[in-house]
Amino acid sequence: MKRIILGIIVAAPALVWGADKNPDEAFFKHAAEGGIAEVEAGKLAQSKGNSAAVRDFGAMMVKDHTEANQKLTSVASSENVELPSTSSAAQIATKGKLEVLTGSAFDKAYIKGQIKAHRETAALFKREIASGADSQAKSFAKETLPTVEAHLKKIEDVAAQSGVTEK
Repeated sequence: MKRIILGIIVAAPALVWGADKNPDEAFFKHAAEGGIAEVEAGKLAQSKGNSAAVRDFGAMMVKDHTEANQKLTSVASSENVELPSTSSAAQIATKGKLEVLTGSAFDKAYIKGQIKAHRETAALFKREIASGADSQAKSFAKETLPTVEAHLKKIEDVAAQSGVTEK
């Protein structure tokens, strides 16, 4: 199944959850790719964001996802799970689309993408909490989910203040 993502980034790979033999390894992989993508997109938002709200949200993404990526790396290492060092091909392509946008067009695409990405990431983490077998992966998901949900709420607020609708 191929899925085109117009906005951003995180969890389109989560849609193919069942394609991986080990759901916990799939969780590690998709969480790592998403975290890397969020840091990269956050850096773009900091430098290209038209509004202070987008730049500030980008800074929060860089800070929070860098911390989460470090925790995930530590957990994966203790479980002998090798994490990807880059975001997925789809996430890289989406970043490329953002790189050419400027001004309010950038802000709108970034905001819409962040809403979609954080909804998908929350679903990925909830799925791991509900059905994962690896206790450390589940613990990471439980610990990190409130931050993902706070990010979702924040970017939805930014969207409302900016007049950005989902369609």
